[in-house]
Amino acid sequence: MSQRPLSPHLQIYRVQLTSLLSITHRATGIGLAFGAPILTWWLMALATGPGAYSSFIMVFNNWFGIVFLVGWTWALFYHLANGIRHLFWDSGVGLELTSTYTSGWVVVLSSMVLTTVCWIFVTQGWLS
Repeated sequence: MSQRPLSPHLQIYRVQLTSLLSITHRATGIGLAFGAPILTWWLMALATGPGAYSSFIMVFNNWFGIVFLVGWTWALFYHLANGIRHLFWDSGVGLELTSTYTSGWVVVLSSMVLTTVCWIFVTQGWLS
């Protein structure tokens, strides 16, 4: 009786970039769904007036709020960039292994750069 190969388990499995990016894409989608009510609150506070907006700022103008908002912003840009990557895949472009890894690193770096640029605009008051 021949022995069948065992399935990989955590002790011998090496996480690959492609699987990590796929898991991160799903996680950022879930995070965006949980952050959508906060985005809605922010937009309603902007539309309602200074009193409502100051209550929003009071809740999110601390280290926890800033970390949450920066993380949500990164999740938005990551999910957007990886979604664009998937659109290219849907058209049959970039499915080779080297292209997959290159585009994966482009997604990671572009999400970080876009998040940084966005928060530079926010902290410098360029959007007001």
